[in-house]
Amino acid sequence: MEMEKVPQAGYEIEGLWISGLQRSLTFKNLMFPFKLISSLLKSKKIIKKFKPNAAIGTGGYASAPLLKVASGRNIPCLIQEQNSHAGITNKWLSKSVYTICTAYDGMEKFFPAEKIVLTGNPVRQDLLEIASKRREAQQFFSLNPNLKTVLVLGGSLGARKINQLVDGTLPFFNTENVQLIWQCGKLYENEYGKKSYKVVQVHPYLNRMDLAYAAADIIISRAGALSVSELCLVGKPVIFIPSPNVAEDHQTKNALSISEKNAAILLKENEADATFQQTIAALLKDETKQKELSANIKKLARPNAAKDIVDEIEKMIKT
Repeated sequence: MEMEKVPQAGYEIEGLWISGLQRSLTFKNLMFPFKLISSLLKSKKIIKKFKPNAAIGTGGYASAPLLKVASGRNIPCLIQEQNSHAGITNKWLSKSVYTICTAYDGMEKFFPAEKIVLTGNPVRQDLLEIASKRREAQQFFSLNPNLKTVLVLGGSLGARKINQLVDGTLPFFNTENVQLIWQCGKLYENEYGKKSYKVVQVHPYLNRMDLAYAAADIIISRAGALSVSELCLVGKPVIFIPSPNVAEDHQTKNALSISEKNAAILLKENEADATFQQTIAALLKDETKQKELSANIKKLARPNAAKDIVDEIEKMIKT
């Protein structure tokens, strides 16, 4: 995705021939040493040509070769850990970087405490004033302002399990007159895009996320790091259904860090078939619980994360 989106935003990008290690013995794992050597050599060329004052990594295997080369050349490095459970790359790089910006408390169990700065994750700034966009959002999505609206998010590609759960619950939403803005994802547009219940809108992708958030009374979402940070800023009642198919189950850990503070509801995939409709029905009826969740998740928001991270980068360069 970044190879397309970054040039569109007006920035140069260089790709590395690198991938993560698979958990089982595969041909891809046999290629890993060659990819690593290739990426380290290319990283050296990039740094020699670009002459950076600092290098920044956001985790994942793509960060590792370049930051390892940069730190070896005494270029000040910063990593930003987005999740509540640190990834392998950031744990490995933490010994050689200057600063580690985190989004959650308690990251001392993964990183040297003296390097940690709690900043939060950068989020889109158009979410800061969504309360004032409520009427505009209802008009944009042609919603009835007298009915409850549930927003379903599964990422740009979609989330199979969330889509299946929502599809199986459509009669309930229809009977209860609950409006649904359902972002099914590009991969599932043909399967779910023509659902015809009167209260359901199915979108493969939502271009105006600020208005989708503003229209929602309750949100159902995966628990990726940036999604969680955005939802804290939005401050609406959230039901997290984390993907179990990610490295070190970090989405469940992200959601747990919020639900433990009574700031969201965590519903695990393996329990969702039996409890999804019951959970959403109970929350829709309980106005007190909705207000409680909203207030608590809003307390966890860090709207100045991007600025705070940049401040740390500038401080690091000066030092």
